[in-house]
Amino acid sequence: MIKFLCISFMFLCAVKPSHAQEVLDNLKTQYENTSADNPEKFYIAGKYIQALFFNKKEQLAYTILDENIKKAVQLKDGGYAAYLYAIEAMSNRINEETEASKSSLRKAKDFAERSKNQEIKGYVSYCEGWLLVRDNKEGEAVRSFLNAINHFDAAPASPTLNSRKSSTYKELTSIYANWNEYQLQEKYSQLALNLARQQKDPVAIFDAYMLMGYMYEQRYIADESNLHTRDQAEQYYLKAIDTYNKNKNKIPFPSSLSFVANNLANLYHRFFPASYKDKVIFYADLARKQGLATGQYTHVASAYGIMAEVAVKNNEPERAKEYLLAALTTITQSAVYDQNIMLSIYESLSDIAESENNLVEAIHYQRAYMETFKSIHNQEQLELGRKLEAQFEKERQQQELINMQLEADKKEQQISLMHSISLQQKQEFENLKLHEENQRKKLELTELESIKRSQELKLSRLEAQNRAQDILNYKNEIVYKEKISKYYISLIVVFLLAVIFLLYAYKQRSRSLRQNRELYNFSLDKERQNVKIATLTAMLDGQEKERGRMARDLHDGLGGLLSSTKISLSQLSDQVASPIKNDLENSLKQMDTAVEELRRVAHNLMPDLLNRYGLQEALKDYAARMSNERLDIDVQFLHMESDLEKDKQLLIYRIIQELVNNAIKHASAKQILIQLVEEETQYHLTVEDDGEGFDVEKVKGNQSAGLHNIQYRIDFLKGKLHIHSEINVGTSVEITFPKNNTK
Repeated sequence: MIKFLCISFMFLCAVKPSHAQEVLDNLKTQYENTSADNPEKFYIAGKYIQALFFNKKEQLAYTILDENIKKAVQLKDGGYAAYLYAIEAMSNRINEETEASKSSLRKAKDFAERSKNQEIKGYVSYCEGWLLVRDNKEGEAVRSFLNAINHFDAAPASPTLNSRKSSTYKELTSIYANWNEYQLQEKYSQLALNLARQQKDPVAIFDAYMLMGYMYEQRYIADESNLHTRDQAEQYYLKAIDTYNKNKNKIPFPSSLSFVANNLANLYHRFFPASYKDKVIFYADLARKQGLATGQYTHVASAYGIMAEVAVKNNEPERAKEYLLAALTTITQSAVYDQNIMLSIYESLSDIAESENNLVEAIHYQRAYMETFKSIHNQEQLELGRKLEAQFEKERQQQELINMQLEADKKEQQISLMHSISLQQKQEFENLKLHEENQRKKLELTELESIKRSQELKLSRLEAQNRAQDILNYKNEIVYKEKISKYYISLIVVFLLAVIFLLYAYKQRSRSLRQNRELYNFSLDKERQNVKIATLTAMLDGQEKERGRMARDLHDGLGGLLSSTKISLSQLSDQVASPIKNDLENSLKQMDTAVEELRRVAHNLMPDLLNRYGLQEALKDYAARMSNERLDIDVQFLHMESDLEKDKQLLIYRIIQELVNNAIKHASAKQILIQLVEEETQYHLTVEDDGEGFDVEKVKGNQSAGLHNIQYRIDFLKGKLHIHSEINVGTSVEITFPKNNTK
């Protein structure tokens, strides 16, 4: 069998330098042509900065990044600064500046809190997950990615939303692939595919098909008895090729076809029957032709390697040698190539020559193999030295830049202060002018109203003269009607006042009754709460006293008895014969085990460390005692600045003790995490395990005693309990309670 390195699947295809420069020039034009007053320029700047990093122009990228961050932090909306700090965090991490990356991430999260932009909040969470993956903290990364998806789902549609969501799906797919969680891997791969179909983006659809094909291929490698996954991988690779053929003009990377053709040829060659040999040759030859057409010589070399393996299987060593030599010739035409592929080619040529008993040729290729291996080793050492030297120079320049930045910030603050004073004076002057203009307008309006009233008065006089005679004629009739009208109006007013008074009295009475009822209900609830608290206090005090009594009885009574028995047996050990002496020594060892177990039980009943040193030391001691080769218990205290009252410490200790015992006894857990976090107004307690899990509703319906004991103590703390559990995944119990006993 020829040992040849085939191309492994990856999501970003190689981009021609000319195309990369074209993309960079387009982004530069957009950035320079966008007005400085347009906030969208920050997002264009982010794309431009990332493109500069991709093209190894870090210095220019950092310069543009710093300029835009200075402007973004002054805006009221923190979303723009959060976006730029997130890019800075990922860029620093790529350059292995870990502490700088963490600092940038903290700033990104702080500014994201000041923004209502859900998409930016999701992007910062995605950035956090991306960094955690690079720090090998995949469990925490999953939480960040899921949080990012929640923000993206709450965000309105935008040109960048779906692409960011798709990137998050791909990261989750990669993590679950590492964990061999094929169902979750398939779920997020399918989500990425559905999103690509909604966008009707052929590039995204092509990548999604490649992603699904690779996922099913890995599932088949894990379980080669499941032929369905192998066939699914084949179908998705074929769909990717079909998508490319239908959208050649829309897919900017022609090398994508040679890439997927190589993967499909390798799939047929490794996992399908020998009858698929023609398909192996067909797609390998397709990859070869497309690779030559696009200048992807690594793809061409891989295609030749697959064809060489087929020739070896067909017992055609000369043809295999021709393919390998062609691969060797082709790969050297690439400006940048993987020398490990050269190693594989030389090794395969050496094996073929050795199988033909051509020792001279075998030694020749073996020497070439050794020289290439030495070159790789020397190059790695040289690259390491250059990297360290560049890192030192970069840190020195960065320190100088920081000093200059501090001076610039001071001057900028002074200018900002002077600008604020100038704006304030200008505003006062504008207010004075507006006040003067307002007074002038009021004066003009008064004059107009005076003229209007004068004209109305003249008109009224004329009308009075014209109607004077009519008024005299109907004066008596009008007087009579006025009297009748006044009488009726008086009756109506009296009736309305009476109705209003009755309604007011009814409303007041209803309000009084409702207030009395609410006051009574409040008093009743308060009394019930006091009775409940008193009952809980008495019950918990009784339990703790009984535990203390039992612990003292065990330690002082049974412990003393076991210790005295051990001493008596130890004294008899020297007086008995050898056969009995061995049995007696075994009994003494069992006695030691019993004494140790007795001490452990007594300590669990009433931990002395809790009274002496507090909750943290008691829990750490408890975790150390309960941990063993099959169980790992980790205790974490975060931001614990305040001291808990002794009674609260004991309640928390008992709650954790009950939860840990349940996880060990019922869930067969191998790892348990205990985390207590102090927040501004409350404490947050989390106990997680990777056990068998259970149905939460079913356990609540059974009214288990353990859950009741936990709930009693949480009620006493006036806290809240939330249980999340999945079968064969694990259980997470979260408890929050306030810092004081008032709700």
